[in-house]
Amino acid sequence: MKAFLGVLAAALLAACSGPPPADKPARAVLVRTLADTAGAPSLSVYTGEVKARHEADLAFRIGGKIIERRVDVGARVQRGQVLARLDPQDAQLAASAAGAQVAAAEADTALARAELARSESLHARNFVSATALDSRRTALQAAEARLRQARAQAASAGNQAQYATLVADHEGVVTAAPAEVGQVVAAGQAVLRVARPDEREVLIYLPESRIAAAQAGAPATVRAWAQPGRDYPAQVREIAPAADPATRSYAVRVSVNGADAALPLGATASVVFAVASDRQALLPLSAVTRIDDHATVWLVDESLQLHPVEVQTGEFREDGVVIRSGLPPGARVVLTGVHRLVAGETVRVVDESAPVALDVRK
Repeated sequence: MKAFLGVLAAALLAACSGPPPADKPARAVLVRTLADTAGAPSLSVYTGEVKARHEADLAFRIGGKIIERRVDVGARVQRGQVLARLDPQDAQLAASAAGAQVAAAEADTALARAELARSESLHARNFVSATALDSRRTALQAAEARLRQARAQAASAGNQAQYATLVADHEGVVTAAPAEVGQVVAAGQAVLRVARPDEREVLIYLPESRIAAAQAGAPATVRAWAQPGRDYPAQVREIAPAADPATRSYAVRVSVNGADAALPLGATASVVFAVASDRQALLPLSAVTRIDDHATVWLVDESLQLHPVEVQTGEFREDGVVIRSGLPPGARVVLTGVHRLVAGETVRVVDESAPVALDVRK
């Protein structure tokens, strides 16, 4: 009887227990397989704005009230074209006053010349002294000097009247118009900004860690964001001698050869430099973590197990972080979810270049 009860209890326990637990599937990780890039150049990419090499602010040479502005932003102007006008009334009155002063000076000079002639005739007949003759001669010289002064002032006043009209001194495109009709401007205050579209360049900013490698004349490639398939040969034209006080970066102007309408002024473009490297790799920011205050990436070995590897990082860029050393050639680097990984864990590898597939079991 006791044996029967023991068998019955064992059967009941077996019936109450569930099915044996299924094996947990291996974690899937997204990896990138690195090629052996020893001696291959790496690319440094910087984003900048397309600008004209020659760009100037145009202003009136006299102050006054703007009564007309004939062009707007984006307009193409030709050499000699009238761009804006000031109220010419004051300048014209000054020119008229200067002309009247010239007429008065001419009359004084004619009178002094006539008096000198009469004094010379009287002196020849001993009716006037030599002192009186010298006085008439000096008066004539003073009158002629005042005439020259009046003519110079009249010419200056005439120029002032012409300065009330702002004329383009070269062909270009209006990129800014900070002054409006009705505004009173001072002499030299910017009214229009005109850029010459014939020579274009890209303005970029380099960090302090990269400025030592940049040199004037260094080759580069410019790619327009509007047309990613177009590449333009370029070269470094100018490097700022001092860093920007706010960003602590250096302004670099890259001259673009053969720029056309696909690279308009103000457009965004990328400047690509080829930099010689010693087995450097570019990884996404999500692939690098810190373990014990050291930059670390996770690798998958031949047995599909994870293990962390300490690496030396370089500059952090818009497209990722540069790994200077620590990665062996052909390594498979985990790209995402690195903060959840465990050393020695067996995983299922999914290469980043593999097509996306749906898991029908979910």
